[in-house]
Amino acid sequence: MEKMLAAAFADSNSSTMNVSFAHLHFAGGYLPSDSKDWRTIIPALLVAVCLVGFVGNLCVIGILLHSACKGKPSMIHSLILNLSLADLSLLLFSAPVRATAYSRGVWDLGWFVCKSSDWFIHMCMAAKSLTIVAVAKVCFMYASDPARQVSIHNCTIWSVLVGIWAVASLLPLPEWFFSTTRHHAGVEMCVVDVPAVAEEFMSMFGKLYPLLVFCLPLLLASFYFWRAYGQCKRRGTKTQNLRNQMRSKQLTMMLLSIAITSALLWLPEWVAWLWVWHPKAAGSTPPQGFIALSQVLMFSISSANPLIFLVMSEEFREGLKGLWKWMATKKSPTASECRETPVGHLEVLPDKVPCSESLISIPEEKPGSPNSGKEKTEKAGILILPDVEQFWHERDTVPSVQDNDPIPWEHED
Repeated sequence: MEKMLAAAFADSNSSTMNVSFAHLHFAGGYLPSDSKDWRTIIPALLVAVCLVGFVGNLCVIGILLHSACKGKPSMIHSLILNLSLADLSLLLFSAPVRATAYSRGVWDLGWFVCKSSDWFIHMCMAAKSLTIVAVAKVCFMYASDPARQVSIHNCTIWSVLVGIWAVASLLPLPEWFFSTTRHHAGVEMCVVDVPAVAEEFMSMFGKLYPLLVFCLPLLLASFYFWRAYGQCKRRGTKTQNLRNQMRSKQLTMMLLSIAITSALLWLPEWVAWLWVWHPKAAGSTPPQGFIALSQVLMFSISSANPLIFLVMSEEFREGLKGLWKWMATKKSPTASECRETPVGHLEVLPDKVPCSESLISIPEEKPGSPNSGKEKTEKAGILILPDVEQFWHERDTVPSVQDNDPIPWEHED
C-alpha cells in the first residue's frame, strides 16, 4: 500500500512538473526529465556518434592537408576541409555538452555555456549549410568544363571561407542574447528568456531562421547539383574528355549524397524547432524523446559525412593509403642502401641518383619511327652509373666472333 502511494505521489509530482515547465523554452540541450532511460540512452548515442565522427573527420582532414602539401589546394578541397572542420568542432565542443546536459536533472554547466551552446551549434550548422551551397556552385563550374584547369588564388579561397563563417556567426545571434540561466521551482535551468518588448522580433526570428539556414541553401544547392548532373550526361568525343566527365560525375554524385544526407538528418530538428517556437494556444509541447532524438540525428551528420567521402570517392581512398604509407615511413628509419657508393670507385655520386629499382627499361624503336627523337632525348637524360658503363665498354671491346662461336672450348689453347 505504501509503495502504491509513493508511486502515485511521484506521478503527481512529475505531472505537475511537466505542467509547470510546459510554458518554458529550454536552451543548451537541457531537458528536465524524470526518465532514467532517456538520461542513459541519449548520452550513450551521442558518445558513439562522437567517436565515429572524430576518427572519420580526422582521416578526411589528414588526407586533405597531405594532398595540399604536395600541390596547390583547390577550391573544392578547401570547402570540404571547411565542412570537416565544422563537423569536428561540433563533435568536440557541442556534443559533449549535450550529453552532459541530458544526463543530469539540473543545469550546472554555468551561465556562459548556457548562453553560447545553442549559438555555437547553429553557427557551425549554418556554416555547413552555406559551405554545401558553395561546393555545389564550384561543382557546377567544374562539370561545365572538366578539362579546363581553373587556377584560384589563395586570397579568394580565404575570402570565401571567412565570409561563410562571418555570415554563419551573425544569423543565430538572437539565441545568444536571450539564452540565460534561471531558477524555477527551486531548480537551476537554462532557458530562452524573451522580454515582452522582443516577443514579436523573436517570433519572426523563429520563422525566418529555418528559411535562411535550411530551406534557401537547400534549394540553391539542389539547383546547382541538378545543372551539374545535366552537364555530366553530355558525352565527349575524346578519351580524355570521357575520363574528365566520369570524374566530374563521381564528384557530383558524392557531393549530392552529402547534401541529401544532411537535409534528411537535419529535418527532424527543424520540425522540433518550429514546434517549440510556435506552439498552438491549446496544443501540446513536443515530446522530450523527439527533441532529444532529433538532436542526435543532427549530430550524426558529422559522422555520416566522412563515411560518404571515404566510400564514394576513389581519390579519398587513395589519399588514405598514401597518408598511411607516409606515416609508416616517418616512423621507420630512412633507407640509405640506394645511395651507397660501389666498392673500388672513388667517385661520389650525386644525391639525386635514382635507385636501380626505379629504373625503367625502354624498348627499342626503329629509326624512322616518330617516337625515336623523343626516345633519344629521354635516354640522354638518364644518368648511367660507372659500373654499368665499364661493363658495356668491356663487352664492346671483345670480338663478336667469340660470342657467336658454337664450340668455344675448341679454341681455348
